[in-house]
Amino acid sequence: MAEPRALLKSVFGFEDFRPGQAEVVAAVTSGQDTLAIMPTGGGKSLCYQLPALCREGVTLVVSPLIALMRDQVRALDAAGVPAAALTSANTAEETDAVWEGLSSGRLKLLYLAPERLASGGIARALREAGISLIAVDEAHCVSQWGHDFRPDYLRIGDLRRALGVPLAAFTATADEETRAEIVRRLFAGSEPRLFLRGFDRPNIHLAFAAKDKPRAQILDFAAARRGQSGIVYCGTRARTETLAAALTEAGHLAAAYHGGMEPEPRRDVEERFQREDGLIVVATVAFGMGVDKPDIRWVAHADLPKSVEAYYQEIGRAGRDGAPADTLTLFGPDDIRLRRGQIDEGLAPTERKAEDHARLNALLGLAEATGCRRQALLGYFGEAADPCGNCDTCAAPPETFDATVPVMKALSAALRTGEWFGAGHLIDILTGTLTDKVRARGHDDLPTFGVGGDIERGHWQDLFRQMMGRDLLRPDAERHGALRMTEAARPILRGEADIRLRRPAPKPRTRRSEARALVSEEAQPLLSALKARRRALAEAQNVPAYVVFPDRTLIEIAECRPRTLDDLAAINGVGAKKLDRYGATFLEVVNGDGEAPQTPHPARARLAGNPAAPLFDRLQEAAATLARGRDGVEKPLTCPPPLLARVAAMKPRDGASLERLLGERRAERFGPAFLEILIDS
Repeated sequence: MAEPRALLKSVFGFEDFRPGQAEVVAAVTSGQDTLAIMPTGGGKSLCYQLPALCREGVTLVVSPLIALMRDQVRALDAAGVPAAALTSANTAEETDAVWEGLSSGRLKLLYLAPERLASGGIARALREAGISLIAVDEAHCVSQWGHDFRPDYLRIGDLRRALGVPLAAFTATADEETRAEIVRRLFAGSEPRLFLRGFDRPNIHLAFAAKDKPRAQILDFAAARRGQSGIVYCGTRARTETLAAALTEAGHLAAAYHGGMEPEPRRDVEERFQREDGLIVVATVAFGMGVDKPDIRWVAHADLPKSVEAYYQEIGRAGRDGAPADTLTLFGPDDIRLRRGQIDEGLAPTERKAEDHARLNALLGLAEATGCRRQALLGYFGEAADPCGNCDTCAAPPETFDATVPVMKALSAALRTGEWFGAGHLIDILTGTLTDKVRARGHDDLPTFGVGGDIERGHWQDLFRQMMGRDLLRPDAERHGALRMTEAARPILRGEADIRLRRPAPKPRTRRSEARALVSEEAQPLLSALKARRRALAEAQNVPAYVVFPDRTLIEIAECRPRTLDDLAAINGVGAKKLDRYGATFLEVVNGDGEAPQTPHPARARLAGNPAAPLFDRLQEAAATLARGRDGVEKPLTCPPPLLARVAAMKPRDGASLERLLGERRAERFGPAFLEILIDS
């Protein structure tokens, strides 16, 4: 069995595992049933791709999105790993090629769309293909209450039992309830080894803001990150189109994406996003799951997500390469009314609706947080954390005030009007605004009329939003969104509890784009040139740019300026296959097109970055010196580079072993000098 750490560098080009990867890889490689909850960008795919290379047989990967599977197959092919995808989008010729690759024993990974599990005879065909491990990506899709539920995922447990092979399931988002459902449906009869890795993504800046001309807020946020790839999530299809048009009018590359589009335009947007630098996709949640683009620099929510899980999953698409990334989530009373209404009007049983309201409350608590947002976010997932210093509340802690009296006044106004009115009418009463509606209903005679006149209307609107966010007032769908007091508000109304709320803050200044901070100013021109070369190579091969090299690799090249293949091999993300395929052309960019490096013999090139490389160079130098013997008068004799590479790799330490490699004539000519070098190494 191959050693995972050695393949990590030679195939994928990484010097070391990310936190938590090594233990998961070891468990999956040894054939243990495994459930790994790892943050987006934590390297989940490597945790089944690497074991696939170490184990006998073929690893089957069940993945929910065809675009994701195709991208991963391209990336594996670029790294020299034989992989293929079997999906409904395959042509007949592509499907035949996949089965031929399986029957010949050439493939190590087979990606399968879950809907293929419904076809008859699939289990028998996969058994004959030599499947020895099942990996399930986005395993939360098996949860019927999850936001990404896929019915075909329910067939995976039956397939595991039919094949009798170990199963490894991976997801970035699974609370305790979802984890239990994954175990029950995928691992029935078995208790998998659970890896619950940290949910923290410290490179992602977290920020929320109350809606105040939301279109302008999104445009300002995008303008500060001009030229960077980003996603804007919207609550409705219509909003995606209007906001995409506004971004385009402002000079950005932008495209709308939603479930109502025809399949071809949707695929076109997906492909453009993977291939083009700086494209902004304005989308509903139909877009995103399985997006494998590592250099998304920002994610914005123009509307409030459904839950903390949905929020975490969606912002996790930013900064998968580990470089700095930004997020912004806008929210307002209309969002709260919409989300409450969706829960109340849904078909779920009463206890499930209560759980969904609690999930929404957790998200609203995160939105209205007065302390570190990362602490609140990680606390939801059961993790303790210190203040992060990388969120808006850490950068500018909000000022709070004792809001007990204003809240009591607002609750009293709601009760005295029978809980039949929304915030606008209640604010009219509190501020003493004599509207026709107030006069017609006699609400100007209420004791609460005008008791809040010392607070301006905008501040009252902010207070009502925060009360809704704290679930003190809840929109009632049966009363057309009228605000009803919850049980949580009663202790405040009775004077038994106090409450502190955020004081309305001045409009925040837009954060400076992080794009220039990724590399030093001196390295910027080289990074631009490297990206241009990458784009040309990617277009020629019809693959996304990151399949050639991700941004993080180009950034390291730009900063380190490798001069030789050995230098380039030391860069993270440069494996043997990519070094052989792209090394020379990127070194041309680094060294200047007029200073293209000499191309070494293929046997030497294969040793680039290997500890045997400097040994090869010393042996080659000695062989050249002794080509005509020590006196320079003997008949010429060479030592071919492939033979030198074998000697450098095997490092024989005695004359007999060296002679078996070199043969008698070469051992006589080169043996003593070679042994001196080998023993000295």
